[in-house]
Amino acid sequence: MKRSLLPGLCGAFLLTLLAACGGPAPRIERAPEAGARPPAKSGMKPNPLARRGGGFYKDDGLPEEIPENIDDIPDAEPRWEPLHRFANRPYVVLGKEYVPMTRLQPYKVRGIGSWYGKKFHGQKTSIGEPYDMFAMTAAHPTLAIPSYARVTNVATGKSVIVRITDRGPFHADRVIDLSFTAAYRLGYVANGSTAVEVESIVLEPGATYAAAPALEVAAIKRQTARQEARPALVREERDPIAEMAMAAQAQDEPVAAPAPAPTTVAGVGNVFLQLGAFSSQDNAESLKAKLARELDWLTDAIQIQSKGGMHRIHVGPYRDRMEADKVAERIRLALGFKPTFVTR
Repeated sequence: MKRSLLPGLCGAFLLTLLAACGGPAPRIERAPEAGARPPAKSGMKPNPLARRGGGFYKDDGLPEEIPENIDDIPDAEPRWEPLHRFANRPYVVLGKEYVPMTRLQPYKVRGIGSWYGKKFHGQKTSIGEPYDMFAMTAAHPTLAIPSYARVTNVATGKSVIVRITDRGPFHADRVIDLSFTAAYRLGYVANGSTAVEVESIVLEPGATYAAAPALEVAAIKRQTARQEARPALVREERDPIAEMAMAAQAQDEPVAAPAPAPTTVAGVGNVFLQLGAFSSQDNAESLKAKLARELDWLTDAIQIQSKGGMHRIHVGPYRDRMEADKVAERIRLALGFKPTFVTR
């Protein structure tokens, strides 16, 4: 994912994130084209939030216009879909390895949800579809692509169903990046982020999704309201190492470990920062493009080094480790993770 109070990265960085090659998947309430327009029948209206000034939106941003029927845009409709061929492979971003799920399985976690908007609108996502900020979609680091999840605003009890089509956010304290419309419906667009609960929706082939009855939804809201009195948000305990090990067994192309930081520099101008490593070149190209937008202050080239079936994203070169470390620290402050050091 990146910015500290900005809604955009976290996300999806890195967010909308990893684009993968593959055939198109069913579209859920998507615009007819990749442009910034919802279905024509809805029409557009000025976005009152877009008139707010200040630096909060300068990195990503709110659309100037929103659909007239934005409050009535329906949830994504869960359905069984075959998993994407490339988007669920292990990958490394900023020295951290992510092992996506390779099957639909129960998942429930609480954490901070953010959103991403016009900066990524129309850009290719990990599933290969263009990101549509007016569709009910989301980016998640490890949930299977495509899959569906119910996201609940812990403070209000409001919930939406989204289709997972992208990778991200890659910020240490974020668990999901929602599309602009999904975040709007949950009521946290203006704040940029909020505490959410993410729960996967698991469907078998041929099964149809039955929405929760109104009484059940009301009970969930009452339970959530009682939880608001708790002094702090407690994230459910999980064993990420065990999950990664189980998921890795299903992978036929494990990702190589990131290169260790060198103790000496073997020459002048041969020090680089490594920000990611992928077995898919499409995913590497997608992250490179997103990094170029998120780190637009960088004056150094962002390169893809391909070798041995791996595609590594490097920034540099730098004269020595000290010079590279200054840039690495700025990247850490922007994205929440510090790159690794490599020599070439």
